[in-house]
Amino acid sequence: MIKLLIVDDSALMRRHLRMLFEAEGDFEIKTARNGKEAVEENIDFQPDVITLDINMPVMDGLTALSMIMAQRPVPVVMVSSLTKKGALATFEALNLGAVDYVAKPDGTISLSIDKIQDELILKVRAAVKAKPKKPDRLRKIEDKIRHKKIIKPHIPKRNVEAEGLVLIGVSTGGPRTLEEILRELPADYPFPILVAQHMPKSFTRHFSERLDNICAMSVMEVSAPIPVEPGKIYIARGGGDMVVTRRSGKLMLMPKPEDPAFLWHPSVEVLGRSAIMQYEPSKIIAVMLTGMGHDGADAFSKIKSLGGRTIAESEESAVVFGMPAELIRRGGATLVLPAEKIAKQLVKWAEG
Repeated sequence: MIKLLIVDDSALMRRHLRMLFEAEGDFEIKTARNGKEAVEENIDFQPDVITLDINMPVMDGLTALSMIMAQRPVPVVMVSSLTKKGALATFEALNLGAVDYVAKPDGTISLSIDKIQDELILKVRAAVKAKPKKPDRLRKIEDKIRHKKIIKPHIPKRNVEAEGLVLIGVSTGGPRTLEEILRELPADYPFPILVAQHMPKSFTRHFSERLDNICAMSVMEVSAPIPVEPGKIYIARGGGDMVVTRRSGKLMLMPKPEDPAFLWHPSVEVLGRSAIMQYEPSKIIAVMLTGMGHDGADAFSKIKSLGGRTIAESEESAVVFGMPAELIRRGGATLVLPAEKIAKQLVKWAEG
């Protein structure tokens, strides 16, 4: 049995969530009404996984999360609103050690549960196997971010066709891992970096803005057709997919509606396949980071078989060793590295 602690200040939400997981048949469930009770139950009940609301009386979710991670670290899935405030709070929760999140849609509680139930069950089950990052390390990283002044110098334009292209695929546990890697890259990193992070539409703009504030390279969400330029980081907009295409012979990025043939979005597989069609595969570097499932494993394996180079995040650092494990299993990984060594490898390959 999986021991699940549900934390929400709404009695109706707690009841609906309890019914949802009880119907699964393999969950032992307890509930808490606020962050204070969550901290206490984390010690008394010893849950395997927690779903945690953010806005609660007595003690809010972020405060509770920081105490949970300090006292008894456990995988936590945040359940937060789709508002700007909710998105920013969710990123803060990921910084504090939460494994994943589910965006709580607007509307009545019963309808909201119907919209997110499949995603919630999937992410809670995946979180059980996840490895929360240690809070001490996260706090040190966050302190560096707060005190580091980012200066973005002007980078002369280069011919992207003659150089390289970096693709990054990432899902569960990804935002924190992406921050750690991308902020270590220099402002003059010569290749464009295209990122497909599984994330809802309302979150990717705030995520890209946060990354732009902490990275030496410029970061932007791709919400309209845009030329690919060296030395920039492009984040696929949530709620759809991103593809590499051409206009008048020029390499472009294009947002497009979700392709129903693929399970996860923004799709790593769709991005990878489009890059192979439009760019010399031998000049592509593809990086597979933490996440559940197998999104992008086929495309990244093909990139390697066509002469490109690939990195799979190692099990020792991956929050969820699903997507990188699939790439390794298919023989598609040139290198297997922990997250903290990936940025240095990207720099090394860019230098030739």
